[in-house]
Amino acid sequence: MSTFTIFLILIIIVSLLLMLVIMVQNPKGGGLSSSFGGGGTQVAGGVKKTGDFLDKSTWTLATLLIVLILLSNISLKDNFSKSDSKLLQGDGIENTIPDALPEPISTPSGDTTSDSE
Repeated sequence: MSTFTIFLILIIIVSLLLMLVIMVQNPKGGGLSSSFGGGGTQVAGGVKKTGDFLDKSTWTLATLLIVLILLSNISLKDNFSKSDSKLLQGDGIENTIPDALPEPISTPSGDTTSDSE
């Protein structure tokens, strides 16, 4: 398995986790923490810290996703540089320009025209 494939799998996993964390949050600020007992009035580290956890995990997963995308781009460039094409080297390219110009085409009226007009 290539490094790009590994990065691709990790990007998909992190993207799914990021979607899950974002969908759990409430856009009005309450989110998961407000659904467990009155908007976070419990004290002993329980539900009040859920909003902070979701906020930190969103930023962490988003940063991790950007880093994985950049690393996959670097690994993809490394894969292409190892297998150079013969077209890039210029050794096997044939000359496609013809040695002679084509003959003029005669029309039924007797006029001769060339293809370059």
